[in-house]
Amino acid sequence: GDLLKILVWDGQGLILMAKRLEKGKFVWPRTESGAVSLTPAQLSMLAEGIDWRMPAWTARPEATV
Repeated sequence: GDLLKILVWDGQGLILMAKRLEKGKFVWPRTESGAVSLTPAQLSMLAEGIDWRMPAWTARPEATV
């Protein structure tokens, strides 16, 4: 998993958000029911490529010159 797609309902229509990580993988919570429930904090960290179990980037961003 280096690609994340999220559908958001804003009350008027759907928004599709997509993000691909150049390095690292998205870390998903385990589930037994087939559906994943995320807290707002977990969703934010997931979208940033941060492992929510131990907050650290899966691949640290490189500095630009």
